[in-house]
Amino acid sequence: MQHHYVYIANSSGLKVGITRGNQIPTRWIDQGATQAIAIFRVKNRFHSGLLESTLKKHVSDRTDWRKMLKGGAVPVDMRAESEQIIAVAEIDLAELKNTHADLDWEQLDEPPVSLNYPVYQYPENVNSLSFDKTASISGTLNGIKGQYLIFDHGVINIRKFSGYEIVVE
Repeated sequence: MQHHYVYIANSSGLKVGITRGNQIPTRWIDQGATQAIAIFRVKNRFHSGLLESTLKKHVSDRTDWRKMLKGGAVPVDMRAESEQIIAVAEIDLAELKNTHADLDWEQLDEPPVSLNYPVYQYPENVNSLSFDKTASISGTLNGIKGQYLIFDHGVINIRKFSGYEIVVE
């Protein structure tokens, strides 16, 4: 079994998520998070999912990709935010532990991580580009954030096209 982590990230606002230990900070970078902090370590994926489901009653588990691509999320004190979320979820966490006797987690005291992206200019309006609709996409690359290439006329989720053969000139 592989340890999993429950984290709070700030990409388009605060969100809760889970990842394997060897995917920190890669997962946060993929999501375009500008800040993140690991808050719990558990022994397996199932247990991390239970914790995430409990915490998402109090904080979103989604990233608004359009908002994330318009610029950086407003910086927050990630340690204080994570402590507040845990405090608000205290009753739900106790209930979860009572329901799943084998569920054990370690609350972490990790430092928050700040991430920066090479973005020259964020778009005012996010226009999604697709190789399924347009065989050739050209323009000026204004930046990279998360899984997205930001061009002067739109953005493309490059991971979506990982099986495609692409020529860059």
